Amino acid sequence: MSDNVNAAVQLTSNDIDVGARIVQALVYQATFTQGAPIVYKDLLRLARQLHPKDLVLDRAVPVGIGAKLLFVEAFCAANAYPNLACLAINPTTMRPPERYQGDWDADRLAVVAYDWSVVDAQLTTYASQARALVPARLKPRKERPADVSWYAYFCSHRKECEWIKQEDKQEIINLIMAGLDPETSLKRVQTAKAEFGDTA
Repeated sequence: MSDNVNAAVQLTSNDIDVGARIVQALVYQATFTQGAPIVYKDLLRLARQLHPKDLVLDRAVPVGIGAKLLFVEAFCAANAYPNLACLAINPTTMRPPERYQGDWDADRLAVVAYDWSVVDAQLTTYASQARALVPARLKPRKERPADVSWYAYFCSHRKECEWIKQEDKQEIINLIMAGLDPETSLKRVQTAKAEFGDTA
């Protein structure tokens, strides 16, 4: 498996599970819409339509899309595929995030022209390899203990948490459920908001 994932972001099992569904949604987008760009919220909606009973995907929110797109980029790079993540765009700028590297128009054309019929087998293998690289210390938790852990942190850091909206809180809880501590989860959401801006 390739180490093309941004080293600053430790992918969790949640990022991998949702990221794999995002790959499938982007393949659908490339195949059935001629590669039309799709905003993050609509991308999650499309993934849910393709996988209506996926509870992990059901909890995903646009503010957490960054790590999932890193998974998509790493998967595409590891298999020498065109970068599917180029189709996912910010709803404010209507472009990929600033960190996006590459020729956006050329990448979209390559994504549309590619035959994605073989992607599922490679995706299953890649996701399995990625899960094996998640540190053992990142043990998934149930929602209730994660919520209690976040509330305890929030109560002792109210001033630093004033900016948090409902979607931000949901992603923080998702990250805690994936094994991260509350402080790391909070910082990761702050970083995502700085990089991706308003994702709703």
